[in-house]
Amino acid sequence: MQDILVVVDMQTDFVDGALGTAEAVAIVPQVVDRVAQALRRGERVFFTRDTHQPDYLQTQEGSKLPVPHCIQGSPGWEIIPQLRDFCAEGVLVDKPSFGSPQLAALLDAANRQDPIRQITLIGLCTDICVISNALLLKAQLPEVPILVDASCCAGVTPESHSKALDAMRMCQVEILST
Repeated sequence: MQDILVVVDMQTDFVDGALGTAEAVAIVPQVVDRVAQALRRGERVFFTRDTHQPDYLQTQEGSKLPVPHCIQGSPGWEIIPQLRDFCAEGVLVDKPSFGSPQLAALLDAANRQDPIRQITLIGLCTDICVISNALLLKAQLPEVPILVDASCCAGVTPESHSKALDAMRMCQVEILST
């Protein structure tokens, strides 16, 4: 059986760039430690990367969040420097929206080859992309435990982070608070 770690959108624009927050900056050391632990333990690590095109402001998301961010090829789109070396040991998944059907399909295929014991999600933002991917994975793999390590996540605000954790708990996602 295999354990999976999904590192959601730990990109420059979400940490200290266009949409960065003090809370996002604060979790970086814990996220780096968690990824290093995962690789030492033999967990498979998947990194998602929010990926937009130059026409972002003309998209539905851009009309509701009119802050250009994570434009493919830009410095803000890149995984933060502290995690870049780890990306070579994992799988990188570019996603054009909050949740990634591609990630769900990859993990479904992986589960058919070698059953997944559990999937843990960490990263940004708890209240948008972490919750979207957690629920997508729960729907795709209903018998695989889905966990979210709250100490390695940050939301748009502390309040929305907390509300997202509560919503995930209601959907049978286990919330770890270390």
